[in-house]
Amino acid sequence: MSVHVVTGAGPVGATVAQQLADAGEQVRLLTRSGSGPVHPLIDRRRVDVSRPDALVAAFAGAAAVHHCIHGSAYDARVWRAELPQAERAVLDAAGRVGAVVVFPESLYSYGPVDGTIAEDRPRTATTGKLGVRTELLAQRDASSTPTVSVAASDFYGPMVRTAHAGERMVPTVLAGRTMRVVGSPDQPHSFTYVPDLAAAMIAAAARPELWNSFLHAPTAPPVTQRRLVELVAEAGGVPTPRISSVPVGVLSTAGLVSRSMREMAETGYMFAKPFVMDSSASEERLGLAPTTLADGVARTVAWWRAEQVAAA
Repeated sequence: MSVHVVTGAGPVGATVAQQLADAGEQVRLLTRSGSGPVHPLIDRRRVDVSRPDALVAAFAGAAAVHHCIHGSAYDARVWRAELPQAERAVLDAAGRVGAVVVFPESLYSYGPVDGTIAEDRPRTATTGKLGVRTELLAQRDASSTPTVSVAASDFYGPMVRTAHAGERMVPTVLAGRTMRVVGSPDQPHSFTYVPDLAAAMIAAAARPELWNSFLHAPTAPPVTQRRLVELVAEAGGVPTPRISSVPVGVLSTAGLVSRSMREMAETGYMFAKPFVMDSSASEERLGLAPTTLADGVARTVAWWRAEQVAAA
């Protein structure tokens, strides 16, 4: 049994911690609030991972660190102020105990891409949140601590709330309300099931030959947003609701007076035209395959149903 540190208890961190504990591994889950899944093998600790002095005891004896914290706001200024500092603290502390650091990553650093996004594409975006992700990757590459970055496309799955396929979509579809998607409802788009991302991160941590690499999480073939809405309705046993779209241009116009809209518009290109990630090379290296969309959506809808019952 190894000791694994997980920072953050959002959908990625909580899923990584749960999968590790279910496999019999000892987990230290670090959050500012002490939150996270309850399991005999998960030691939940109140720790601010941006403070180097707080990491000495938390990282003692760790074989791997799964760094899953997010910025406190979806804003490039916030990301640049918070994320590099926290990552430097984690990399330094992990290096002192000989642990590998595994990061969940996005596709932002590729920037707008024509054609399929594969691991051999350049990751050189420079502006806004996209540029922050590029800078974080460069910081990892420059560190003497071994790292693995596992990139996912837009999330869906149990516990995923703040996402295009999270609370904006699933409860709306189940309630039969009009589903307004960003961009085109009819362009192919890759969606990554969070448990598949977590499994890839855990596998990468255990394989030294994969360290210091950039991988794509196993991801099912792309679907249109329209088809994803249909799959949610089918899994929920409800009629497919009316679907409309919010053009990216509308977000850009709203961004002239609203910073939050401007931040959303920055990544609108992902939904205005095909946005397809190829994970086949990484799947072969990891020895993993993605969950089918039908199965993933069914489990996601079941989780949302349970949440609705618990809240009633």
